[in-house]
Amino acid sequence: MAAGAALALPARLPAQVRTGAVRDGMLAEIAKREQQKAGDMLWRTDRVGIADYGLRSSEPRFHFVNLEAGRVDSYLVTHGSGSDPEHDGWLNWFSNVPESMCSCRGAFMTYGWYTGRFGTSIRLEGLEADNSNALDRAIVMHRADYAERAHLERWGKLGRSNGCFAMGEADFKRALLELGGGRVLFADSLGLAPDGSTMVRPQQAMGEIRPLTGDPPRGEQILNPGVY
Repeated sequence: MAAGAALALPARLPAQVRTGAVRDGMLAEIAKREQQKAGDMLWRTDRVGIADYGLRSSEPRFHFVNLEAGRVDSYLVTHGSGSDPEHDGWLNWFSNVPESMCSCRGAFMTYGWYTGRFGTSIRLEGLEADNSNALDRAIVMHRADYAERAHLERWGKLGRSNGCFAMGEADFKRALLELGGGRVLFADSLGLAPDGSTMVRPQQAMGEIRPLTGDPPRGEQILNPGVY
């Protein structure tokens, strides 16, 4: 009878790794590392925002890392038009140069809300040499129609900002609650897949990828951001 009962029990399934769990652990370590750059400037250490510009704009690449709950939620975010002059959805360059219309990399401190061209926005201050001009360049977080999922569904990619972290309205409301007021936002080209591996861009496979450091080629036309 015991043997029969044992056979009747369902076989124990092997432990499975939750989708994204490996990457989430890596993001948590990155978040803690970047918080150290802010030091005593931090008002809150519960959450960190990480923009992974190694992923295409069609992917949810802005990660809200909740260090207290051990949870990561991911959303769409734009990059600057100067970083993607071909408008193919991939970031090619970071730049800290004023009027470059590029995204810049590094750790930022989030400050209070203010009302600007796109309504309520979050002011950012760069904490590193690569983003030291962020405040003067008005690199901020804000909402934009060209960052909505409906835009992605129509065009297959998001529009582009002037270098700001633009999000859809509902997602940006989440940012207002989770990132505003003395927290860290970090941007870089990580390219992290859910299993923790590094995503390979199509250009990389063909050996044609452009460097992610430096500035766009001089004289290259910067198209009007967010057109489509």
